[in-house]
Amino acid sequence: MTATKPFLRALAGETITPPPFWLMRQAGRYLPEYRATRTQAGSFLDLCYNPELAVEVTLQPLRRYGFDAAILFSDILVVPDGLGQGVAFKEGEGPVLTPIRSARDLDGLDISGLHDRMAPVYATVAGLSKAIPATTALIGFSGAPWTVATYMIEGGGSKDFSQAKKLMWAEPETFARLMELLIEATGQYLIRQIDAGAEAIQIFDTWAGALPETEFRKWVIEPARRLVERIHSERPGIPVIGFPRGAGILYEAYVTETKVDGVSLDSSVPLDWAARVLQPKCTVQGNLDPILLVAGGDALDAGIDRVLNALGKGPFIFNLGHGIIPPTPPENVARLTQRVKAFKG
Repeated sequence: MTATKPFLRALAGETITPPPFWLMRQAGRYLPEYRATRTQAGSFLDLCYNPELAVEVTLQPLRRYGFDAAILFSDILVVPDGLGQGVAFKEGEGPVLTPIRSARDLDGLDISGLHDRMAPVYATVAGLSKAIPATTALIGFSGAPWTVATYMIEGGGSKDFSQAKKLMWAEPETFARLMELLIEATGQYLIRQIDAGAEAIQIFDTWAGALPETEFRKWVIEPARRLVERIHSERPGIPVIGFPRGAGILYEAYVTETKVDGVSLDSSVPLDWAARVLQPKCTVQGNLDPILLVAGGDALDAGIDRVLNALGKGPFIFNLGHGIIPPTPPENVARLTQRVKAFKG
């Protein structure tokens, strides 16, 4: 059924009107049905590792809005959890990890148990491949090695990534060893998702923009290039979308050097530049500001139209510049859905 799926056709370079669309974090706290399911699960990680409930929350936004793609419900930090690092999600605080600050800390990580720990995630992918509509594509995903490494080293979220950068520059061998582990673990994890039924992959490098150019090329572009090459080689025909959020003009180098099939644009990327420079090289995805989805009204309509008119004439998937945030009114997502579906080019 692949040929009938608009999302996959767009990733193959086809211009489709209206464009296929999905939204990052389309399953989440803005939906009352998600909040009810989350209560059943217990902790956030319990929800990620419960295939029945993870399938349910993935399907919830499809039932409401008819998106062209479903993305596996999980989290980028299941990989460090699978490697044996202590990971927890605390209400009102976010992720908390046992920090990796030295070679000795790194010695405690082990890839050998990764797939046993990830078995419920693979079961979720398999369940989704059977449950989603015939014309809906299934996206698997991971965090990119640099972004995942920041959480592992900082012990959670950060505003300046001082500990991660300090380790990168002060102990380059230890940092490189961590990145090698993450590149290998992430590659294996994504291949297993594909084998379970994922039809496309998105790699989220949320904190790519925190690195200077030289380090960006070494720790954002090069790991992504290796992951894309591995997927294209070992599982031919599976497209990969990269999301180097905050990359600025380095988006062009990222696209050219990684050979991604699609690139997801953050909301700061100028639309005319993306259409002129990036879209001839690969499918572009994005990039409505998520706050417009909270604001709604005429501002939302105008923002949607700007993105559609700028990027809708080439290979394009409509999305946000980052994920839906919890205060988003569900009716504004419905309004977006109607407007995108009505686009005539």
